[in-house]
Amino acid sequence: MTGIILVIDDAPDNLALISDILESGQYTPLVSTSAEQAFSILPQIEVDLILLDAVMPGTDGFQACQQIKNQAQYAHIPVIFMTGLSEQQHIVQAFNAGSVDYIIKPVQPAELLARVRTHLKNARKAHHAFRALNFSGRHFLATDPAGHSLWFTPHVPAMLEYTLHEGAPALPGDMQKWLLNCISQPDQVESQFFYSSRKEGENSITLSFMGQQKPGEFLVRLAVTDANRNREIIQKTLKLTAREAEVIIWLAQGKTYRDIADILSISPRTVNKHLEQSYVKIGVENRASATARVLQVLQK
Repeated sequence: MTGIILVIDDAPDNLALISDILESGQYTPLVSTSAEQAFSILPQIEVDLILLDAVMPGTDGFQACQQIKNQAQYAHIPVIFMTGLSEQQHIVQAFNAGSVDYIIKPVQPAELLARVRTHLKNARKAHHAFRALNFSGRHFLATDPAGHSLWFTPHVPAMLEYTLHEGAPALPGDMQKWLLNCISQPDQVESQFFYSSRKEGENSITLSFMGQQKPGEFLVRLAVTDANRNREIIQKTLKLTAREAEVIIWLAQGKTYRDIADILSISPRTVNKHLEQSYVKIGVENRASATARVLQVLQK
């Protein structure tokens, strides 16, 4: 098994030793004497695994690992600590920062190669699975009970136009509120959230709450839909005018009357008038019922 391994250590002797070991295992080592230098390498070369010293001047290994894991484009790269620190608190700190393994120096060549081989194999399996999900058009986001991101398929941040990283709130604004309500009140909250850009004619995103997949992990599926097509479906099915369909779709996305007025460049009073007419046409009396009706139609 080949691969490009980035070795980050401020001691030149250690870099030379680890490079020799990796080359003996048919791996290609890249070396960096600081975290700052490593951050300049990562955007230029696709790295398969990182070997990281803990104690370095400037940004130490724990901080470096956390920064790597906080960036979606690098979060999938396995990080193995390779350090002389043997206290339990340091080992725990390394795993909390996002590492997959911890090797205490002096490094044993056979052990290092075995650990590198195992973590590379596991990372590639996971990466291939994520790519398969993306190519199949299936996009997922997993969170903890507090709504913080645990993992997500690669296209999710771009779909949401939102920066995602592990440990941060999984979704922006109203979507996060919807998600937390789904987790805490699964039988009382609509399981789907419909979202689209303010830009006319752009695709929209439907978020579906899939429930708890395992202890402490909740799953959301994201699907891309044509915003214009959704308006046509609502207009035809509920027998609304084009403007009424636009207004009620934005309402179903959690927007206030003033938000909708700003988006559509009309007055809040006009928004209220369209909604009153829409409520009569579809036989509902309030916002909650209207939202449920819109989502019901779009789910078909």
